[in-house]
Amino acid sequence: MKTRRQAQILDLINEYPIETQEELLQRLKENGFNVTQATVSRDIKELRLLKSLSPDGKYRYTSITKSASDAGDNVRGFFNNSVVSIKSAQNMVVVKTLAGMANALCASLDNMEMTGVIGTLAGDDTIFIVCADNESADSLVIKLKKYL
Repeated sequence: MKTRRQAQILDLINEYPIETQEELLQRLKENGFNVTQATVSRDIKELRLLKSLSPDGKYRYTSITKSASDAGDNVRGFFNNSVVSIKSAQNMVVVKTLAGMANALCASLDNMEMTGVIGTLAGDDTIFIVCADNESADSLVIKLKKYL
């Protein structure tokens, strides 16, 4: 069931400009999948979906599994269009994003498996990244600012 549902999610985001989890949930229900918002949220994370800026200026879910180079370009574009600021405080890095973008961006960063990163935590518009030491945090800030 999970595999079929996740395949359906990929089909839906390729066919429709889906902007929110609620919209994705509704489309799944229309296609016979009786799921909760929590399930959709887990599927989005497992499928490594991103929100990217569409030509009409709205954000929509997209898949980054096309190819490694496409994925890097998607993350860079997503990062550039979502991040407001990046600052370090000792061994932590704080990334401020546009409202509603931190969670998806944090999932993308997690998939990059960055050196020196112990863990991440995302809210609505803020990502906290805990690094192994101050030097790792400073290095990460430099690396992340290159995406801007």
